[in-house]
Amino acid sequence: MTETPQNASPRRMIWQLAWPQTLMMFFHFWIGFVDVYVAGQLNERVQASLGLITQTLFFFLIVAMAVANGAVAAISQSLGAGKTRRAMRYVSLCLGLILLAGLVLSVTGFGVKGLLLDLLQVPPDIRPLTDYFLQVYLLLLPLYYLFIVANAVFRSQKQVYIPLLSMVLATLANTLGDFGLCFGLWGLPELGFKGLPWATVLSIASGLLFDAFFLARYGWLKLGTFPPLRWIRKGLPYLWRVAWPAGLMQVLWHTAYLVLFSITASLPTGNVSALAALAAGLRLESILFLPAVAFNMTASILVGHALGQRDFPQAKRLGLKIWGSGCALITIMGAILWLAAPGLSEVLSDKPAVQAEIVNYLHFNIAAIPFTGTSLIIGGVFIGAGATRYNMLAIGVTIWLIRLPLAYILGHLLLGQATGIWAAMLVSQLIQATVMLVLFFLKDWSRFSMLAKKDLKKPQGVTHASQLPTSVPGRSNQV
Repeated sequence: MTETPQNASPRRMIWQLAWPQTLMMFFHFWIGFVDVYVAGQLNERVQASLGLITQTLFFFLIVAMAVANGAVAAISQSLGAGKTRRAMRYVSLCLGLILLAGLVLSVTGFGVKGLLLDLLQVPPDIRPLTDYFLQVYLLLLPLYYLFIVANAVFRSQKQVYIPLLSMVLATLANTLGDFGLCFGLWGLPELGFKGLPWATVLSIASGLLFDAFFLARYGWLKLGTFPPLRWIRKGLPYLWRVAWPAGLMQVLWHTAYLVLFSITASLPTGNVSALAALAAGLRLESILFLPAVAFNMTASILVGHALGQRDFPQAKRLGLKIWGSGCALITIMGAILWLAAPGLSEVLSDKPAVQAEIVNYLHFNIAAIPFTGTSLIIGGVFIGAGATRYNMLAIGVTIWLIRLPLAYILGHLLLGQATGIWAAMLVSQLIQATVMLVLFFLKDWSRFSMLAKKDLKKPQGVTHASQLPTSVPGRSNQV
């Protein structure tokens, strides 16, 4: 359970943080896979309802993911600067805020759930199922929010094994709950489709209890660590500056995919095969995102600590090393998936037209994977620095002003088929990665860190933290 040694070489630190987080993302992927599989074993109506509510849940979780990004930036920079008390206060503040947000959104969701189901245009024959799923997931929100932020708290301390083990426990509980509660196995009550959401509750509650045990054991849940109102007024603005662009980026990202599905569904020819290929291709392609997201989180941790130590050149060097290592790994994995695409398409569909379109989708998007990986990993650098507005601008602009218009032009007006949409995805990823690299190399993204916000300017000639004073005059080094 020990954290990565401070004296480890950069490459060793990167891999010691990256591989547990890659494994953690795999278990996260497995939870969704088992849910979909068990729903399919029940019937297609349950599977359709689960798919609708899962997409809706992504929007509810945007708040938690935004606060988690703010937590990683604030806590990692505080620990890098040796300000343990400030880090502890940010831990308490983030957990308190996300619990409050979860309760508010849960209560609000129950008040508008009918309207929400209307907006989703849920077919009448699956509305009762979808309504039940929504009610249970709304009850789950506060726990799910705490689980996401608690894992972010550990990651910001370089404690990546605790989130990994909590995710293993959550995956085990979810798998046992899905099969046991849905089919009445191992002495559990047979709940049918109702077992699916309650298995998720069991899963998240198990992982959260595990996290809470270690938070308490390491002294991060002491009542005395919750900051006074005077401190909150000074500490909350930085958290907000990091969180709101991260949240808005998630909104732009998810809504863009809804529009992309709409553009695909309205293709003049082959729209049904294209929709099936898009759904299946995204699921296969997500395997490549697992290590990319792990390197994204690794970058945010190490860059945050380096900036907390006032070592701006080291933060940039770490960003470059993580980017190179991560892109090399996912490119190799992409090459393997490219070769396996025809065989995998036959597993996912028995229709030749869909199989051909799945392969077509994968070839375009695997070709884009170095650019996708670049965006994700450099995005992690910006999260660690608190420069989440760069992610929001680069990703939001390229998706909404390039990908979607180009997808319509190529898919509907010029080619009249799905190939135009897949090509637009490739082009937008290339441009997006280019923009991210320009921001990384040419912009001073370290100015978004807490030290920069406090106007702690580096003296002339300073290139390493050891050349700087260890504390701010007139302030405690622990505050």
